Amino acid sequence: MVVLAASICTKGGKAVISRQFRDMSRARIESLLASFPKLIPTGTQHTSVETADVRYVYQPLEDLYILLITNKASNILQDIETLHLFARVVSDLCRSAELREILKNAMALLCAFDEIVSLGYRESVNLMQVRNVLEMESHEEKIQDIIARNKEAEAKEELKRRAKQLEMQRREQQRRAASGGSSGGGYLGGGVTGYAPVPQRFDTAPAPIRTVSPAPASARAPAFKGSGMKLGGKKTRQAELLDALGGEALLSEDMSTPGTPVPSGTPEPPALKNERGSLPVVNAESVHVVIRETLNVEMVRDGGLNSLELKGDMNLHITDPANARVKLALAPAANFGAELQFKQHPNVGKFVANRERVVALKDAARGFPVGQALAVLKWRYKGNDETYVPLSINCWPTPSNDGTCEVNIEYELENEGLTLHDVVISIPLPYVPPTLRTCGVPLTLTHGNRDGSYPTVSLHSGEWALNPSSHSLDWSIPLINAEERSGSLEFAVGGDDPGAFFPVKVAFVSEGSIAGVHLASVSRVDGGEEVVFSEDASVHVESYTVV
Repeated sequence: MVVLAASICTKGGKAVISRQFRDMSRARIESLLASFPKLIPTGTQHTSVETADVRYVYQPLEDLYILLITNKASNILQDIETLHLFARVVSDLCRSAELREILKNAMALLCAFDEIVSLGYRESVNLMQVRNVLEMESHEEKIQDIIARNKEAEAKEELKRRAKQLEMQRREQQRRAASGGSSGGGYLGGGVTGYAPVPQRFDTAPAPIRTVSPAPASARAPAFKGSGMKLGGKKTRQAELLDALGGEALLSEDMSTPGTPVPSGTPEPPALKNERGSLPVVNAESVHVVIRETLNVEMVRDGGLNSLELKGDMNLHITDPANARVKLALAPAANFGAELQFKQHPNVGKFVANRERVVALKDAARGFPVGQALAVLKWRYKGNDETYVPLSINCWPTPSNDGTCEVNIEYELENEGLTLHDVVISIPLPYVPPTLRTCGVPLTLTHGNRDGSYPTVSLHSGEWALNPSSHSLDWSIPLINAEERSGSLEFAVGGDDPGAFFPVKVAFVSEGSIAGVHLASVSRVDGGEEVVFSEDASVHVESYTVV
């Protein structure tokens, strides 16, 4: 069968929309549509009519006609089936078959027509597949929407925290006025009551508090790579001020050297890094495959897994027209096997059971698009099998008798086929009421002035930093692989509620595929010669928590 054109016209033969699948001039198609109403026999229920050159297969749509113009050698039964699919697509995209509604959805209808017929020949698609193609989501747009929502949520949390801080200051000012009246200026300075408001900095993403390095300020490494606080010894003035404000950082300079500018080589906080992070760059060949997986995991602090969801997609990008007609052979997915659900592009053939998985076009005479990326394959897994967890986290808070808590947290790489980059494990810190000072005399609120209000790290691998925006300790590990697969951190902090240290959040980017999906070979359809290809596989975390 050869479909020359698909059109929607009025009862008088005036074209509303028309899509030509063969080379036809506008005057030619308008002439064919204008002569169509005159050929319809009266008093009959035929759905086709022929002329000396073409055949019309038509169906009424209220005050309009939807019709296919085919050659006379076309199979009439297949033409009628194709016409019914066109009619169902129109009903699916338009609320009614009125002229205004058809014109409003003209572009969507023409795109759908192209999915049904290509170069005059019917594609092996149904209504659901056409709908899925038209509703394909942009992954980049979803990422931008997620980033925008996260920024908005962080800004709201920052405003709530500032409002809570100001309310606490107001209450403390009233208590001072009620208990001691004008008792002189305190360490916050100024005013009759010796109290002044804390300087406000309404940044949407405050920089984390950086730890201290023992090296001199002129030759030391960036402040983010500090070795934590020293055990024992006397507190600095900045540490006392931090305790008094409940862990809120007022200065962006290094706490051990007030006024020292931040070194030029200081790395950006993890939230400011781009999406790819520290993953190595892959040199693209003429056949380049990008494999991207997103991961959602919720683990239980006592062991076990609540849920794990993995989504992946494979994008093919061909730059050399000579390699357009190729087929991609996948290596066996040993990690998930039959539990992995695959979904192919409508033009890509389905996997055959009990045979190797090959990604190739249904029509072997056609080639993949050149110069643009095409999503050829998607896969998904959802379950609660903890053997598929790539990184296990064990957080163990132990309350002490002095009102503090010893926290031991460790990680271990479970999937040795992955290399994790830019790992950040964020542990929430409990809130300890601050100690205010008046004329050098400590004013105890509830639990007294505990050194544990600021975490004291005694053992750690990687680096750590305080994040005042989320009131948490961020533990950063640049690289986790099969050679360096585990690490631990120990710290003490004020508070005796083990539940305050949860949920623990984890973020990372990774090389490889958790599902084990990768290419075994790429070869030409004609001849079977192997083609040089490149593969860029990565894993990105949407949500990874221990509750």
